[in-house]
Amino acid sequence: MVAVIDYDAGNIKSVEKAIQFLGGEVIVTRDPEEILKASHVILPGVGSFGDAIRKLEEYNLIPVIHEVAARKIPFLGICLGLQLLFESSEESPGIKGLGLLKGKIKRIPEENQLKIPHIGWNALSYPKSGRLYQGIKEHSYVYFVHSYYLEAEEDIVTAATEYGTYIHASVEKENIFACQFHPEKSSDVGLKILKNFLEVKKEEL
Repeated sequence: MVAVIDYDAGNIKSVEKAIQFLGGEVIVTRDPEEILKASHVILPGVGSFGDAIRKLEEYNLIPVIHEVAARKIPFLGICLGLQLLFESSEESPGIKGLGLLKGKIKRIPEENQLKIPHIGWNALSYPKSGRLYQGIKEHSYVYFVHSYYLEAEEDIVTAATEYGTYIHASVEKENIFACQFHPEKSSDVGLKILKNFLEVKKEEL
């Protein structure tokens, strides 16, 4: 069973449908027991970093997410869900992220007449091998919607792209995976990424 964490941050329905399309059982929940019983956990999200942290606090989900990490349950953050895993964001000064990974979330530079937010398809390069990208050719295109980007401080970056700056587009550390882009909206490539995530087994971590 895949648990999709519901904290009123949007983008949940498309993730749920993508998992169902792949043949996975899925539950959308904020119940700690259901989340911790799941074989895989997904934290989706669109919107503001600060608002999302406040919602996670309101629903008492921050300890649950840390417990998922500690129990080595395969965990995937998507878009805002990636950003929340890190320490802080320029979008919401003074608000601490989950701190599960080391890095900063920065505003995409407003230069080169690029539109902000970055909305559209970009190709991925692979700085290092990642389990989410097995069987997916480098320079495959995925779909982004964001105004802020990750600059990771650890050697955990498995996919990157360029949009006004070098963007760390995906990370992997033990049981924690995350994508700045939306695999659930990235056609066959995105479905393959989600399939690869669902094939990660806790006992292999």
